[in-house]
Amino acid sequence: MWKYIARRLLYMIPTLIIISIISFVLIQLPPGDFVTSYAVSLAESGQEVNEAMLLALRQRYGLGQAIYIQYGKWIWGVIHGNFGMSFEWNQPVSRLIGARFALTMVVSISSLLFAWVVALIIGIYSAVRQYSIFDYTFTFVGFLGLSIPNFMFALILMYLSVKYFGTGVGGLFSPEYFDAAWSLEKVADLLKHLWIPVVVIGTAGTAGLMRIMRANLLDEMGKEYVKVARAKGLKEYKIIIKYPVRVAINPLISGVAFIFPQIISGSAITSIVLGLPTTGPLLLQALLSQDMFLAGAFLLMLSVATVIGVLVSDILLAWSDPRIRYD
Repeated sequence: MWKYIARRLLYMIPTLIIISIISFVLIQLPPGDFVTSYAVSLAESGQEVNEAMLLALRQRYGLGQAIYIQYGKWIWGVIHGNFGMSFEWNQPVSRLIGARFALTMVVSISSLLFAWVVALIIGIYSAVRQYSIFDYTFTFVGFLGLSIPNFMFALILMYLSVKYFGTGVGGLFSPEYFDAAWSLEKVADLLKHLWIPVVVIGTAGTAGLMRIMRANLLDEMGKEYVKVARAKGLKEYKIIIKYPVRVAINPLISGVAFIFPQIISGSAITSIVLGLPTTGPLLLQALLSQDMFLAGAFLLMLSVATVIGVLVSDILLAWSDPRIRYD
């Protein structure tokens, strides 16, 4: 196992280098650059475009240099912990991301835990009580959750909240806590607002995981080893939890690989609709404005998270299922 992990870690180095090159090239593919986008925004707002200022910006950020030189400077800074300056925000990229990363992790991890717990409970119950009224109900709710986009569900929830309860559901804090220092009162206010994005973001994941768990568990419950366990007189709940569930949960564990990038991306569209101060809207804005250092840092973090997620899911699979071993 340890040799396998060490080998995978070594493979990660060239993989991440190639991914970083591809990410940087992709950012450069759209015509123009940040200065071009900035000039267009000035012209659209009726302001005068100063060519000397635009030229100074290009020289300041090295935008006139060859792409391989720009990449070399950027990746050298990343290796030393410097992700560069954001063009649009005129702040260090690490500071911009760090300011939102903690809240993004709180929202994403809470949503994922909600999705997993609810999906496991409902998936197991639906499989054990197949074709019951509850199974049909959960199946209908699951398909409904899969068919409704998260941002539309957020809009519906916002409309119902304002129309029937007279309260807004946007953001993670009340107005008086937006810029307040952290305290027990601010944490309590965060928890009061947290359930809304958790339910909205976790709904689609819950629906998909629930169907996967139900289908896999039904397949395992029809196998001979379950029938033999029943014939030996073992209690039903022990048979289900100890054997079929451990095997049926494998596809959910393999999905851990995609959890890590989800934590960083922070469900961008849903976060914009709900007005959440997470990294998702920041990533989208960086891509739209061609803020290459900020967008590049995000893409690199997503790539690293995906590679680490695949490694973690493989290790968890080997730990949870004795049949899986890596030599």
